[in-house]
Amino acid sequence: MMKLFTFRGLPWSPSNGSREKVELTSAEVESLRSELADLEEKEAQLKAQLENIDEILRSARLSGYLYIRTRWAALPGETPPIDDTDVDDWLPRFVVLQGECLFLYLLCTDLSPQDSTLLSDIIEVNQLPSFKREDSEMRYAFCILTRHGLRYECSSSSKIQVDSWLSALQSDCKLESDTSTSNGSI
Repeated sequence: MMKLFTFRGLPWSPSNGSREKVELTSAEVESLRSELADLEEKEAQLKAQLENIDEILRSARLSGYLYIRTRWAALPGETPPIDDTDVDDWLPRFVVLQGECLFLYLLCTDLSPQDSTLLSDIIEVNQLPSFKREDSEMRYAFCILTRHGLRYECSSSSKIQVDSWLSALQSDCKLESDTSTSNGSI
């Protein structure tokens, strides 16, 4: 059992029932204090991350990992962008729909988002054709276009997840669904 509590450079050698005094040099004591301080700091950081995740998940309308890639729309007078549908540059991001914003985190444990977009800046949310990745896994996709020309292409292996995001974004951004007809039926 004592081997579980072995610090670097301090071997525990329990004797047979006798209590021997362990003498440490001041350098070893200072090293232990430093390691304990580092561990306490790491624990505080992990607690802060956990509290942040908890707060985000409690207040978010929708959250989860999506594969994302970003593109910029061509400006007037520019040549159209090259067809890069074969480029596999999808990166996993933790996406949170919270309040009037869409937040993109690198990981769900990050304390601050990598990117964010106001829902009022979103002008289009459309479903994209599904596709197969190199690993033969089917991906369902949708895109978000902002009024600044930034286009987020999002995908997931879960059709239900994509449908949830489409529905939530279209209702929160007050956009018409591209799958509905003029009389409202699908």
